[in-house]
Amino acid sequence: MARYIRAFHDLGLDDVPLVGGKNASLGEMVRSLGAEGIRVPGGFAITAEGYRLWLRSAGLESVIAEALAKLDPHDVPLLRAAGDRIRHALLDSALPPELVAEITAAYEALGPEPCAVAVRSSATAEDLPDASFAGQQETFLNVRGTYALLDACKRCFTSLFTDRAISYRADKGFDPLRIALSVGVQRMVRSDLASSGVIFTLDTETGFRDAILINAAYGLGENIVLGTVNPDEYWVFKPTLQAGFRPILQKQLGTKELKLILDPTGIGRMVRNVPVPAEERARFTLSDDEILQLARWACRIEAHYSQRRGRPTPMDIEWAKDGLNGELYILQARPETVQAGRSRDVLETHELDRRGEILVRGRSIGAKIACGPVHVIRDAHFLDRFQTGEILVTDKTDPDWEPVMKRAAAIVTNRGGRTCHAAIVSRELGVPAIVGTGNATEMLRNGTEVTVSCAEGDIGLVYAGRLPFTVRRTDLRTLTRPRTRVMMNVGNPGEAFALSFLPNDGVGLAREEFIISTFIKVHPLALLNYDRLTDPELRRQIEVQTAGYTDKARFFIERLAQGAGTIAAAFYPKDVILRLSDFKTNEYANLIGGRAYEPEEENPMIGFRGASRYYHPRYRAGFALECAAVHKVREEMGLTNLKVMIPFCRTVAEGRRVLEEMAQHGLTRGINGLEVYVMCEIPSNVILAREFAEIFDGFSIGSNDLTQLVLGVDRDSEIVAPLFDERNEAVKRMIAEVIRTCRARGRKIGICGQAPSDYPDFARFLVEQGIDSISLSPDTLLATTAVILEQEQAVATSPHENTTAHDRLCA
Repeated sequence: MARYIRAFHDLGLDDVPLVGGKNASLGEMVRSLGAEGIRVPGGFAITAEGYRLWLRSAGLESVIAEALAKLDPHDVPLLRAAGDRIRHALLDSALPPELVAEITAAYEALGPEPCAVAVRSSATAEDLPDASFAGQQETFLNVRGTYALLDACKRCFTSLFTDRAISYRADKGFDPLRIALSVGVQRMVRSDLASSGVIFTLDTETGFRDAILINAAYGLGENIVLGTVNPDEYWVFKPTLQAGFRPILQKQLGTKELKLILDPTGIGRMVRNVPVPAEERARFTLSDDEILQLARWACRIEAHYSQRRGRPTPMDIEWAKDGLNGELYILQARPETVQAGRSRDVLETHELDRRGEILVRGRSIGAKIACGPVHVIRDAHFLDRFQTGEILVTDKTDPDWEPVMKRAAAIVTNRGGRTCHAAIVSRELGVPAIVGTGNATEMLRNGTEVTVSCAEGDIGLVYAGRLPFTVRRTDLRTLTRPRTRVMMNVGNPGEAFALSFLPNDGVGLAREEFIISTFIKVHPLALLNYDRLTDPELRRQIEVQTAGYTDKARFFIERLAQGAGTIAAAFYPKDVILRLSDFKTNEYANLIGGRAYEPEEENPMIGFRGASRYYHPRYRAGFALECAAVHKVREEMGLTNLKVMIPFCRTVAEGRRVLEEMAQHGLTRGINGLEVYVMCEIPSNVILAREFAEIFDGFSIGSNDLTQLVLGVDRDSEIVAPLFDERNEAVKRMIAEVIRTCRARGRKIGICGQAPSDYPDFARFLVEQGIDSISLSPDTLLATTAVILEQEQAVATSPHENTTAHDRLCA
């Protein structure tokens, strides 16, 4: 029986001391999850005892101890010298004959011919709750033949003493001689002919537990981890996925410039990067069915590890698709160690006090803000010049950069996605980072003071100069919830996961306009009529914006559904009220291709907007796409907490026509719990509130438009702007009246307008009237909630408690 080799199917999570975290995890999946259809390539592990045998037989322990005795891991030149001395000593030492014999026998047992294998490290202290050891040791791909395998194993052992691994262990307080390395030898999956990537079973930026993030790119997976490419990104919602739905929340097309393939020449590491043809880059790497299959596997893996560990265990998973047989495989799975370990009891938010000139933008990592001088480093040889507190700007990072990354105020890279090396390490260090900018090293100059903001959603921005910002910390355990439902106005789906951690009762207003103008950008009728467009420049713009979609109408439906679905998922199962499109004609005209479909109006504010568009021949086909998107969210994604709201509905008859139009597209009020609300923003909505209440489930007061129309003030006019005030007595009497009517008719009544966010006294007024819900801007949520609680207490102890607030107001 082999002393230093264990087949994966003989290993499990209890074997971490023997074979390290990665190999124990591989064994656990092969042994426990293979029968459920989760495919994991077979192989074997060289145990930590094999590594220790090598050190003892070659007398290497004393060499290691002496080299590290007086090391300062933050002194880069000394760190390099110590690491170089240890690595040379190890590589110059032969593996013990008995270990060589066992490795050879296990490799030959994998097949009659020398098969290609991946050789991966697995440290005995990795994947602990406070240390991930991500990327610290080497991996060797497409290794063929006994001689190449033995060489790769020795180099894998040696990588326990790379500069970055030495520095990382020193910072974490690990004794270098007590940590051993196991090596996993795993059959190669030919993802060089297909694709590969990583999966996290939570949102990596916010720690939102109900989302699965999948990254994908062509070729071998190392490019994603090192940030060499910007991959495709997909988000899937776990609760409704497990209920049998198909909730793909987001599909973001990456640039995928390169793919790592096996090098037929066999030179070097036997892999090389080649350019990806433009037509492949413009396609999504995975089909929807493949996305969902990986997501289901990820859910099952997470559930298994959570059960084995006795606590929720979000996972970090590597996957690959074999180009020869078309099958998907799981290559590794380990507990996620950054977001999973963070407390949600104290909410920390960063907010810029003012904004400035934007120099660079990319994908934000974390949610913090940092200021400092730029230091552009294009080559790792110059890392020793980096000073603590500078902004590290580079093309991409790899594990060799970690000793200086921990000293950076922030990190900005040209390349990489949310699961690249720079992103993973930045999260662990708590350092804000922006990845995938494309041009940071060209646009940012050494010594220039900048502000790096990751506090504005999923887009990270680098501003010129040092901008002031505020950091707020709130202990959520001390907060009391009011009787009035306190909801949020959420426009940007990229902020939804983070905002869901604020104390809330759901979303009172999710605006379609933000999703359309930011993520779609093209007029829906231009998409529907794409094949008939004759302007070559317009067609080019649409092609660029709809990359990955041959069906242009489908692009609109899916992107709108993804935006609305992400917000609905973030707050699930709480109500999320989606207001259907309320662009004015001049705003629609500014969308790509929009001018051909929009009339010119003298006053778009009270023209062809809101409900009047939905059944009109000029826009009816566009509204059908909006309905298809809502139907997709509710029926295909299973997010039935999404409600819809009709804006600017002038008459009851118009309301009925809109409801009939919606029903023709599968959205019938009352079916599958669909609730339809109406904006209360026109005096007719108040005057005829009883009649509107017969056809709608509830009202949401739009204080901006209602004020405009009650006072006859164009809210876009600077001349009469001083007259615009939601607190005017006429406006307040209208609001008091509609609240009274809705309560009498048993209909829900809330407000999603700006007034209670801007004016605490207006929020007090609404509570006094007995409004059901108040939807606020996220930045005012906590402060206004405190005001609402105070007013509820005041109302409860008022000597006028037997007199309605409406009666007192109108007296």
